[in-house]
Amino acid sequence: MSVLDPKQTLDSIGIGAKNEQKRSSRVAGAIRTELSMLLISKVGDSRLHSASISRVEVTDDLSLAKVYFTVFGENKERREAEKGFQRASGYMRSHIAKTLNLRFTPAIQFHYDNVAEKVAELEEIFKEIADERNNSQDRS
Repeated sequence: MSVLDPKQTLDSIGIGAKNEQKRSSRVAGAIRTELSMLLISKVGDSRLHSASISRVEVTDDLSLAKVYFTVFGENKERREAEKGFQRASGYMRSHIAKTLNLRFTPAIQFHYDNVAEKVAELEEIFKEIADERNNSQDRS
């Protein structure tokens, strides 16, 4: 009979040491939440009505926050949303400074998030591969 270390036992059932998130990821989550609420409630720019915040990445030193957004619509709506975010960036940064109470508020950069488009492209490629496999199996 082997003697188990109590710390290992607690860790193995998920009660032990907590998996701490990095501070930058916690700040990123808070920024995403605040900007999403701000878009819904206070931003009056019509260019941003169809935009939503998809993710936020904050550098480890909390100096820069890259905010990724998506827009329903075509390239024209995307370009208009980019202009709207650039125009509202100072207001959004000051709102974050007031609400999150950080010593230094990160600079904010807005980027269009094309992950959904890339996923659709990959799904189309996988579908083509599956169709080719099915066609080659039917011939043999």
